[in-house]
Amino acid sequence: MNYPDYLWLLFGMGIVTYLPRVLPLVFLAERNLPEGLRDWLSLIPVAILAALLAPGLLIDSSARTLALGKPELLAAIPTLFLALRTRSLGLSVIFGMAFYWVIQHWL
Repeated sequence: MNYPDYLWLLFGMGIVTYLPRVLPLVFLAERNLPEGLRDWLSLIPVAILAALLAPGLLIDSSARTLALGKPELLAAIPTLFLALRTRSLGLSVIFGMAFYWVIQHWL
């Protein structure tokens, strides 16, 4: 593949990535969306975060089985409760890292 082909490939990937993000903004910016649709759309970031975190917390990658005793999950549960109670990102990150370190050395 030569240099112009790489540029066209890069340009195409940029368009394919950019269009799905900008088209809804362009077409829906001036519209008043129904309350139910707005509520449903507000759940998308939470669903994406859950989909990204769940496999790392619940699945043993070597055996591809459900593993409820993973140190990551054991550290995530109290960290979640702390985050819900304090609403502090910094404190949650520090607590989660420290708790994970303690679990790694304890187990």
